[in-house]
This record gives sequence, structure tokens and C-alpha cells, in this order.
Amino acid sequence: MDKTIALYSKGLTEKTTAGLMKLIDALCDRGITIYLNIMDPGGHHFDNDQRVILFGDLNDLPSDVCMILSVGGDGTFLETAMRVRTAGIPVAGINTGRLGFLANIPDDDIGRSIDLLCDGNYELISRSMLEIASPENLFGNGTEIALNEVTVQKADQSMITITVKVDGIFLNTYRADGLIVSSATGSTAYNLSVGGPILSPTDDSIIIIPMSPHNLTVRPIIVTGSSVITLEPGGRSSNCLVTCDSKAVRVPAGTVMEVRQSASRLLTVTTAGNDFFSTLRNKLMWGADPRN
Repeated sequence: MDKTIALYSKGLTEKTTAGLMKLIDALCDRGITIYLNIMDPGGHHFDNDQRVILFGDLNDLPSDVCMILSVGGDGTFLETAMRVRTAGIPVAGINTGRLGFLANIPDDDIGRSIDLLCDGNYELISRSMLEIASPENLFGNGTEIALNEVTVQKADQSMITITVKVDGIFLNTYRADGLIVSSATGSTAYNLSVGGPILSPTDDSIIIIPMSPHNLTVRPIIVTGSSVITLEPGGRSSNCLVTCDSKAVRVPAGTVMEVRQSASRLLTVTTAGNDFFSTLRNKLMWGADPRN
């Protein structure tokens, strides 16, 4: 393994700071050069730490950075992924947050995991991402990228209607509180909380699932990763809320949007004992017997 690693973190809580200190100690013991970015302003704990090199954005990193470690929860991992998605550098997540499907290396497993990473004992997972585009240029970038999901939701108390086409073919007009278009990675995020199916992170399929539908026969549907999904919200309200992971914008009813798989992919890192299926069992407590 090369000798330069970049760390991303945000919101220096007591637990995150402790996790960073433990991580920096472990990396220094292996003689690794460390670059550090604290995404939230005001975090000055590491300003005078001679063991790390502070950097601002991706362009400030040297070309020999071989891995990026996100320190925090899944929210920090998502923000890190969006900042480095064009770099092609693998991302691993150290979990100092709560659930941690993406940031799946527990902070009490840092020492063992760093040994595995430094010795090259890890697996790379190539994850598909979604992009949303609209003539209205909703997010100001032409297209916006999501690792987890794109949603269309009601902006007030009235339900909305969302007309959905797949590759130009009418699928359904959903009457619901909203609709989620999820990647395989996002299947353990918002999709999971509304009863959607779980997909392996290497799957390129796309999930379409309504939120609180006003029709009990409506069910989630999984389409191929090559599908182009057209969304057109309507209803009594004059606007609705569109989200792309953590970004949100209000759009007028009748706005037509297209969601498809992005040409960009994200490389993530998994180590033994922190693989996807182990994470599912541990986080969802599969096999746990409350009688024991």
C-alpha cells in the first residue's frame, strides 16, 4: 500500500475527535503521510498538529493519495463521496456516528482495520450512482449526482401525484406523500425505512418505491440500471420538494425530471468482518433472540 492517505471529517464532536486521534496515531505508527480536511468551519483542534497536513479541496491533494478515509457517520461519508467522486480514489468509512451502513468500520476496530488496509487486505466495491437532470437546471449544475437516492415529496400537507415513465413507457401515476428512486447503495437508507428491498451494493439496479401511497396495491419495483426514469409531479399544491441525497430544492408542479445511472462510479473499501452482509446482520440485529 502507498504511504499517503487523506482524511475527511466534519462536526468535531467529542467522539469524532477521539476517533480521529486514534486513527492518526495508528496511521503515524505505520509511517503514513496524512492529509486532513475538516469540512465544517470552526474545527481548529488539529490546526497545530504537526502529524497532519491540512488541505482545502481535492485539488490540494498530491497525486499519490491512495485512499480516503471518512470519519463520522453515513452523512459524513455521503458528503465525502460527493467531494471526491471524480477522483477515482477508494473511500473507506470510520464510523463515529450511529447506524453506519456506509461508514462500516467501527471506531473500536480502527487498529485492526488500519493493519488490514496498510497490508492490502481489503476489497474494493464499485458502486453505481444516480444523476437527475431537468431543463429547469434544478440544482444549478445541469445534472446532480446522488449516491443514495433521489426523492420527490410533497411540500405541504396535500398529497402529490407523480407520473412515472421508464424508458418512455408509462409505469404509473402515484398518489402518495412522495416517491423514492434509489440506487443499490441507497437501498439501506430511505428506501429501507419505507419497507423497500435491500440490494447488494454491487448491483446496478434501480428501485422505485412510493412513500405512504394512497393505494394499497402499489408496490416497489426494481428496474435495470440502464433505465431512464422520468418523473412529473402534480397535484393540488403549486410546488413540491425534490431531494438528491442531502440536497433539497422546491420545484413547481409539472416540472419534468429524468433520473438515470450516472457514468461516474464510487469505489469503496471493505475489510474482513465489515463486509456488507456482516453489517446487515449486526445493524439490523438479524438472528438476535430477545429471550437470551
